[in-house]
Amino acid sequence: MRINRIRRDLTVLGDELEVPGIGHLPVNAYVLHAAEPVVVDTGLSLPGRGFMDALGSVLDPADVEWIWLTHPDRDHTGALFDLLDAAPRARLITTFAGVGIMSCARPVPMDRVYLLNPGQSLDVGDRTLTALRPPLFDNPSTVGFYDDRSEACFSSDCFGAPMETAELATANDVGYSAPSAVRAAQHLWATVDSPWVHLVDETKFLRTVAALRALAPRWILSTHLPPADGRTAEFLDMLAEAPKSDPFIGPDQGALEQMLAGFEPVG
Repeated sequence: MRINRIRRDLTVLGDELEVPGIGHLPVNAYVLHAAEPVVVDTGLSLPGRGFMDALGSVLDPADVEWIWLTHPDRDHTGALFDLLDAAPRARLITTFAGVGIMSCARPVPMDRVYLLNPGQSLDVGDRTLTALRPPLFDNPSTVGFYDDRSEACFSSDCFGAPMETAELATANDVGYSAPSAVRAAQHLWATVDSPWVHLVDETKFLRTVAALRALAPRWILSTHLPPADGRTAEFLDMLAEAPKSDPFIGPDQGALEQMLAGFEPVG
């Protein structure tokens, strides 16, 4: 993992996953160094990713007060139970639906859960975090938030984009990639991750974009995009065009067989 301290009170724990034919997808978790420290998501559910070691290099896990799970997909929950064990005071912020989804795989300690719905707020000592549902999402329990002190919007999957290289995917700023390439990749990700965007009532969808525009965050901190400082207006314009982007059609069996033919057999 790559550790990027983008502000005195914000650290990115950056990972990435190569998706054949698409690119290198950033997979970020965040540490919000608030008076009551907050960890946002817990990395990939794959062995050997080193999430707890990376977290321990910037913060004693025992000091974590809150774990904000933006939604319980496997690329957000990798070290969740390890962190709950290492942070005995931490409460797990999620939704009623989020608890239900997680409980299908492993029991969630309900005395550690803190249910928070979009529109509700949480005081973490030196700032207020206001829960919000981002305009694009792939899980019904998705809840990001706005931090009124850092002016950061933690947007979960929304605004994500596969990058050309692993280095770009784990960069400390999305500005290392050309704006045109980022926009194209964001539209691709929108159609991969939220294919329903082609079916929406655009008037209603644009209201969700306008609500985020009114909030005017300085930072966009997505799970699947390098940190973006001062790019909010540009990214919201991209979102407004997402319903008109080309639908994603994944490889079929014939394409899979062609891809597999290019690999040497193992063993």
